[in-house]
Amino acid sequence: MLPSDREIVDSAYDETTLAIVTAIRDLCQDFDDPYWSKCDEEKRYPSEFVSALASGGWLGLTISSQYGGSELGHTQAAAVLHEVAASGAGINGCIPLHMPMFATASLVTYGSDELKRRFLPEICSGERTICFAVTEPDAGSDTSKITTRAVPNKDGWSLSGQKIWITQSLQAQSCILLARTGPAKSGRFDGLSLFFADLDDRFVEKRPISKMPHNALASCELFFSDLPVTRDRLIGEEGRGFYHVLKSLNSERTLMAAEIVGLGRAALKRGVEYAQARQVFSRPIGANQAISHPLARAGAMLSASWLCVMDATRRIDQGKDAGAASNMAKYLSAEACYAAADAALQAHGGMGFAREYHVERYFREARLLRTAPVSQEMTLNYLAQTVLGLPRSY
Repeated sequence: MLPSDREIVDSAYDETTLAIVTAIRDLCQDFDDPYWSKCDEEKRYPSEFVSALASGGWLGLTISSQYGGSELGHTQAAAVLHEVAASGAGINGCIPLHMPMFATASLVTYGSDELKRRFLPEICSGERTICFAVTEPDAGSDTSKITTRAVPNKDGWSLSGQKIWITQSLQAQSCILLARTGPAKSGRFDGLSLFFADLDDRFVEKRPISKMPHNALASCELFFSDLPVTRDRLIGEEGRGFYHVLKSLNSERTLMAAEIVGLGRAALKRGVEYAQARQVFSRPIGANQAISHPLARAGAMLSASWLCVMDATRRIDQGKDAGAASNMAKYLSAEACYAAADAALQAHGGMGFAREYHVERYFREARLLRTAPVSQEMTLNYLAQTVLGLPRSY
């Protein structure tokens, strides 16, 4: 992160948050850009980094201390994720940290005491890795079209179907999964139930997907063939799983927005440093407005996006409605991050495409974040309908 950015960010933190941020910065210093570049190139899970997070007690940031977590708010969690991404780790480094935060939100709120006592401590300690399995090849953004089905039996359910783009599933022992248990009745999202299921390789096949961004964290297609799920693994009320998942969406979008701003700042730092050092026609290329203006514009966009992130986290921590704020934060951060990564790559010229300069890795991740975890178009649909009061378009 540029010194000017760090000063602006730190000045807004209270004493506790600043201490937390300082600690995570110290941890990230041991994992530099070459480390993340190697993990990405070799498609290797960053197990050393995840072990350091687990040893430091970082994996359960927002989970109750009753279950081994730190019981911190979303503001502190966003600050941590922002720092991890800005260190050069990008989304590769953030996913193992944010997965226990938002993926467990529905479990924490709707799960039975037994389910929470059994699994949350293992998630916080890093003994159990989890993933979030909702997306399907023929459903996409329309969750009501999910066809993965849980058929009841005497012990619970037998689950069969397919999920896609399930990040961290290659390492995960368990997943929080949405499946159909009954027909849609009063609403199109009825009949979907949420489960805490084990990814038992006798019943689950994992197929890694070749993809462009964050290669250190594999995304898989998952194929379920009569996976047994006992009755105690149901999260919340049968048939109400979609509405339980909604509990985690504002958290996911806000925390992702924090990571996205951090990634943008990592790219911006590289772009500015190169523009200062690279000499062409006997002067730094940063003296040319064609180079400096896109970088300056991206910096302004990132700072404005961070204000939106902080507004959304405060709303969540205060128990207020954060739907509009979290969607605005996600939309604006993705645009700002892409602008920063594009400007940084362009400033590098041909060197921007060389792995050794790292900005191509940032650019790949930045492009993904305009599509996932929710596309910019679907975010605008939400804002048009709920904020502006325009007719529903889908």
